[in-house]
Amino acid sequence: MEAIIPILGLLLCLAGLLVLLFVVIKPFGASLSAERRRPFGDTDKSAFSSFTDSTVAVLDKTIGGGPYSRRRLEEAGLKMPPSNFLFVVLSASAILAVLGFLLSGAVLAIVLAVASPIVAWLALSVLADRKRSKFDEQLADNLMLVTGGLRAGHSVLAAIDAAAKEAASPSSEEFARVVNEVRIGRDLDTALTETAARMKSDDFSWISQAIQINREVGGDLAEVLDHVGETIRERGEIKAQVKALSAEGKLSAIILIALPFAMALMLMVVNPTYLGVLFTNPIGWVMLAVGGVMMIIGSLWMRKTIQIKF
Repeated sequence: MEAIIPILGLLLCLAGLLVLLFVVIKPFGASLSAERRRPFGDTDKSAFSSFTDSTVAVLDKTIGGGPYSRRRLEEAGLKMPPSNFLFVVLSASAILAVLGFLLSGAVLAIVLAVASPIVAWLALSVLADRKRSKFDEQLADNLMLVTGGLRAGHSVLAAIDAAAKEAASPSSEEFARVVNEVRIGRDLDTALTETAARMKSDDFSWISQAIQINREVGGDLAEVLDHVGETIRERGEIKAQVKALSAEGKLSAIILIALPFAMALMLMVVNPTYLGVLFTNPIGWVMLAVGGVMMIIGSLWMRKTIQIKF
């Protein structure tokens, strides 16, 4: 039995690498999807292929509103179906569970298996916040591109389209999405409002409101957007100062939150029996529950202290 466990761990690691190569990396290199290459379907599909396709479709519908929904993946900038991402998370969880069992035992295996989906959810949140932060940083310069197009005689949509071609990612993607939605029949005000909500940008919301008011009452939109751009730049300077002043507090909060988990993980690897009492004795369960509640309260307290809204 002891000889089978390392072999099983190696097989799971190999399966994870195959998933990474053929599920995660390969779709990014595809230039044209199978649905567009074969619009009338694939008549040569086997029964197994049909079964896997239907399973993937069911998974996409099932997790459509969950923590790994398509909307969250788009907000994080990941261009892959939710079913593929879920499969990658489950594979990583299984591999880490086997490695944890080989290193320390069942306790570390359970901790790593449970931690993998949580880390994946946190990674999506971090990527989405990073994308929104880049969008806000690029907004003032991109607004100058829009106003330049308006002064050149272009319409609002044409100016946004020109800005989408000249801007950097992720602003180019968001502007191009607005243009494409309007071209297929969506109202411009609705597309801009949803973009502001999706990127959680108050600055872009002001731009959307300025364009909406200008379409109703008329006037020089380029001049109005210039004033909005000046306000956005001033807010950007204040944001940079706030980030610099609160960076030390954020780093301290991260260290204080991660330190207990890092120490527990190290002790599980070095001396598995040292923390085993916490999981086998009712008093230990109570201590874990109290510690978890205190960690949550402390994390929320520090979050409110270092998070400044303006």
